[in-house]
Amino acid sequence: MSAFMEQRHLGRTGLRVSRIGLGTLTWGRDTDEHDAADLLKTFWEAGGTLVDTADVYGDGESEYLLGRLMEGLVPRRDLVISTKAGSVPDPDRRFDGSRAHLLSALDASLARLGTDHVDVWHLHAFDPHTPLEETLHALDVAVGSGRARYAGVSNFCGWQLAKAATWQLAAPGVRNRVASTQMEYSLLQRGVEREVLPAALDLGIGLLPSSPLGRGVLTGKYRKDATPMDSRGASDHLAPFVEPYLDDTAGHIVDAVATAADGLAVTPLQVALAWVRDRPGVVAPIIGPRNAQQLTAALSVETLSLPDEICRALDDVSAPVHRYPDHDWSTL
Repeated sequence: MSAFMEQRHLGRTGLRVSRIGLGTLTWGRDTDEHDAADLLKTFWEAGGTLVDTADVYGDGESEYLLGRLMEGLVPRRDLVISTKAGSVPDPDRRFDGSRAHLLSALDASLARLGTDHVDVWHLHAFDPHTPLEETLHALDVAVGSGRARYAGVSNFCGWQLAKAATWQLAAPGVRNRVASTQMEYSLLQRGVEREVLPAALDLGIGLLPSSPLGRGVLTGKYRKDATPMDSRGASDHLAPFVEPYLDDTAGHIVDAVATAADGLAVTPLQVALAWVRDRPGVVAPIIGPRNAQQLTAALSVETLSLPDEICRALDDVSAPVHRYPDHDWSTL
């Protein structure tokens, strides 16, 4: 692995991050402190900087564990910490975008992380019950107070992203522009290409793809109806997360990825990750390996660039249906 992982700007900002990010969704729940330490150290030694978490991951344990590891294992100054707020464990209200909740949640995140600021603070999802200007004001307060260096959103559809970004741009110098958006994006899930990605490209917002390996399915481990016993597909609480990508349509795409990998003498994981990493508008896919061995395999993609003909073949086999009004009507 190279100790000089390529860095990319986060949207139209001066912040640079490693072009692969480390996700911590399972930390403090399925990933214990020993494995988390191995992951963070391996990532850091490979030149990785972007570490992504959220206040609800492991009911806060993910942030707490990351904070403990930054105390002595990896210097805080070497990492770009991204966390999220807005998701709440309330069956009647999944998201709370009120200024009161968000700023309290940020203070709690900082306490768990053991730091006085996060580098990027994301709204976890759109809250239809709170005026958007109130939600966005919380981002301005966070950045203005120094508790967050940059702000972004997550799981916003196209019109929500465009509305939020335009609102922030309407008062330059007063409101802080949206730097990034985090969305699921892979060869098995290209829905962001309809409206989210075109909006992000137009507005200068960096895309941070989550689940870039199709929730693990694009590694090829589930081919021929196989479900490895140590996989997330065999886990009681994560099997429903994986199951939607185990249908025949996904199977054809995985077969194409495996064929490409054989031709290039690399792994399906490397092909799938390189494809999404180098898509227009993408800053850094966020990967969630279970151990350092899986992480090392993923980071080996740093030296791989897919040939154009391979990219075109993968584009064709995984192409989503885009019709009116997603495409220019005059071309239809």
